[in-house]
Amino acid sequence: MKTDAFALRHIGPRENDLQHMFKTIGVESIDQLIYETLPDDIRLKAPLDLEPAMTEYEYLNHIQQLGNKNKVFKSYIGLGYHPAIVPAAILRNVFENPGWYTAYTPYQAEIAQGRLEALLNYQTTIIELTGMEIANASLLDESTAAAEAMALLFDVRTRDQKKNNANKFFVSEEILPQTLSVLQTRSTPIGVELVIGNHEEFDFGTEFFGAMLQYPGKFGQVHDYAQFISKAKSSDIKTAVAADILSLVKLTSPGEMGADVVVGTTQRFGIPMGYGGPHAAYFATKEEYKRSMPGRIIGVTVDTNGNRALRMALQTREQHIKREKATSNICTAQVLLAVMAGMYAVYHGPKGLGYIADKVHAAAVTAAEALNKIGVYQTNTSFFDTIVVKADAQKVKAIAEKNEFNFYYIDNESISISFNETTSLTDINAIVAIFAEAVGKETVKVTELANVSMLTETLKRTSTFLTHDVFNKHHSETALMRYIKSLERKDLALNHSMISLGSCTMKLNAAAEMLPLSMANWNNIHPFAPVEQAEGYQIMLKKLEEQLNVVTGFAGTTLQPNSGAQGEYAGLMVIRAYHQSRGDSHRNIALIPASAHGTNPATATMAGMQVVVTKTSENGNIDVEDLRAKAIQYKDNLACLMVTYPSTHGVYEASIIEVTKIIHENGGQVYMDGANMNAQVGLTNPATIGADVCHLNLHKTFAIPHGGGGPGVGPICVAKHLVEFLPTNPVIATGGENAITAISAAPWGSALVCLISYGYITMLGADGLTSSTHHAILNANYIKERLSGHFDTLYSGEMGRAAHEMIIECRPFKEKGIEVTDIAKRLMDYGFHAPTVSFPVAGTLMIEPTESENLEELDRFCDAMISIRKEIERASADDKNNVLKNSPHTLAMLTSDTWDFPYTREDAAFPLEYIADNKFWPTVRRVDDAYGDRNLVCSCAPIEAYMES
Repeated sequence: MKTDAFALRHIGPRENDLQHMFKTIGVESIDQLIYETLPDDIRLKAPLDLEPAMTEYEYLNHIQQLGNKNKVFKSYIGLGYHPAIVPAAILRNVFENPGWYTAYTPYQAEIAQGRLEALLNYQTTIIELTGMEIANASLLDESTAAAEAMALLFDVRTRDQKKNNANKFFVSEEILPQTLSVLQTRSTPIGVELVIGNHEEFDFGTEFFGAMLQYPGKFGQVHDYAQFISKAKSSDIKTAVAADILSLVKLTSPGEMGADVVVGTTQRFGIPMGYGGPHAAYFATKEEYKRSMPGRIIGVTVDTNGNRALRMALQTREQHIKREKATSNICTAQVLLAVMAGMYAVYHGPKGLGYIADKVHAAAVTAAEALNKIGVYQTNTSFFDTIVVKADAQKVKAIAEKNEFNFYYIDNESISISFNETTSLTDINAIVAIFAEAVGKETVKVTELANVSMLTETLKRTSTFLTHDVFNKHHSETALMRYIKSLERKDLALNHSMISLGSCTMKLNAAAEMLPLSMANWNNIHPFAPVEQAEGYQIMLKKLEEQLNVVTGFAGTTLQPNSGAQGEYAGLMVIRAYHQSRGDSHRNIALIPASAHGTNPATATMAGMQVVVTKTSENGNIDVEDLRAKAIQYKDNLACLMVTYPSTHGVYEASIIEVTKIIHENGGQVYMDGANMNAQVGLTNPATIGADVCHLNLHKTFAIPHGGGGPGVGPICVAKHLVEFLPTNPVIATGGENAITAISAAPWGSALVCLISYGYITMLGADGLTSSTHHAILNANYIKERLSGHFDTLYSGEMGRAAHEMIIECRPFKEKGIEVTDIAKRLMDYGFHAPTVSFPVAGTLMIEPTESENLEELDRFCDAMISIRKEIERASADDKNNVLKNSPHTLAMLTSDTWDFPYTREDAAFPLEYIADNKFWPTVRRVDDAYGDRNLVCSCAPIEAYMES
């Protein structure tokens, strides 16, 4: 046994388990199982052409050496990214803690109360600093959050504006360059015309529906927008403000000025820059717009006993309900990073944040005063953390880089310097010395921070914030550590048991893959640092792109999209650009199977396409004849097909090559949704099945952890003819020769976590990747056969096999009064997170065990499901007081003096013997979603705010 082989640690089943598993499934070998599962005409003829696998030890040495090629200069570039101090207590207890980073999106609220509370803290921080009424649980980055704000304001136009087709959106020239690029990408397909200009000269014409402002401006100038917003309001124009979160500690909030939406990033609240991400963007607005708000919102409700409980609110806004009518395709967040930012606010509290903001402002003022003394004059009339000085940019750049400092060079004689919480007096003196050398003057020595404000008096914040108890009691490390632990104990994550969510691929996130994220030579680099300073990153990112090209069979990759939904959008925008380059701008029809994930039609609409749904047959597969008929019907305008493979139903459809051929024959391109790529790697690939572009969920197939609902990364890989259209960035050029504008803020998206996928592929190699796919299919089919006779599998392949996941039928149990939700909640009593509930078929469970689960865990899960099936058999449609309907059972119920249930406490909490060894206790009873939506509270409010009178 090669104990240094990473595959041995990543893949769950042991060699001596395989014969038992084969016997249960009814095959002689893994090869026979794959033969009976995968259509022969799409099998790869050769192994993946990848470098030999490294051991964990070799990889960690390799990544350290690669990291040493990065030059970590002092960064004063700004533009929305700042060095931040990550409190060690948060780094160790959240960022590096699998109890936080391996959890899933909190759809099962009863076993996610800790994460939900942490996100409620985050939302409260955002609401109070921005002065708005409601905030979501984070978006992906500031630029895409700004684009979502534009889309929301377009959606909520007044009746007269819609009638008059008001479609112009004003964007201040003070906006961050990357945000402008993303706005350009997102505006055109939906019919919005951007008008960029000086906000002081804006004419407020009736053709405008909204405006976007930057606060402070991109180079630090602080404007008073109150008059602009007031005038806009009187003209029926709604305003969005992109605001620096730390500046709002000292500045009047946009909400107090009358803004309708406020967006930004919380990166500087204790999140490393990581060469661009991941970072939690924030989005706050007025309560009247809650139904148009993108992303997830955490709300307060009550459980069955009337006790306070938390859950995701307003879930009917999700894309699987609205589909092509959705105004956003966002179905994820940056939860792990939002939790960290929220904990940063908890740890420092309002006084601590005030101290940090004062120190940052004082550093900027002190530097400006010292530079003025040597004739380098500062030009901003009011600023928080960023100054603009006049000097010879080329001279300064050469001296600054020699001293390992980075500034932002606006033009040949204007330089922007953004200060941050890491700035010390030593740093200020070094900056002054750099400019002194450039202008040939004696430097000025600074010995203390200035006690002068450069904020306009009328813009100084007077309102209080973060007055809730949680922000005023956890300021010692002991207190914070215990608070974080108390929340962690309320959450079920992969460090407790298998999370068998179909389509979500909750596999091992190996420690060796995660360790480099904490290394300073990887996490401390600004995304707009000169590329020659990021040599290690450039090598790693290029290698990862090449690895993904090999896995997919394609010619080019962009890592810029930082979620699967963004990957979908990027893929369709590249297809759109391709058609336009050929004079086929009229091609705007997207064919989408009825079984597709809800983000597909939402994305197609955002890309300016018209959705035409194709039928699925009784066995769940694409109805080829209906697809053919519609492809021919729309052949003159056909843009693309959006297809998931294996299908959302967990089947390798044998007709896939015929399907892709039909689309190509009728002038369209094929976009493949990569959600189920874990069933393809090493066995087949998107190029082989005939796709032109696919997105990959690096947070699924390629081992980036789900982080409680994010981070995610959704790169797209494309065929040769699409490479030239891959997206660019306005600050550091990326992408193809005819690149589309930016998809997200940073040139390489969430570059830091790309290290995880690079490590995953590098340590597994070709054989390990293929073996992982084999074992994912093996584990799924083992569960399928173990549950056979207890639960019916809804769909299977032509030889009766599942792919890497399967859907089990639960609808017949309604005759016993049992809903699929009851099964999901009862699984919590057995120590398991439910599989995917009611997707893609209502009343079913979709199960995906992944390759990382061992036989013992698979059997525990199967034993739990079989035990629940027996409980269903004992249920009666007339009896609502049974063990399933009352699940989950809390410790408070079990230890209560009264027990008014017709079953024993042991049956409730310990239905199988294994549970006693490692019992997980849900902390609340079943939550009441409807109550929470009727009484929407999304911040840390006192109990009176949500309890009925």
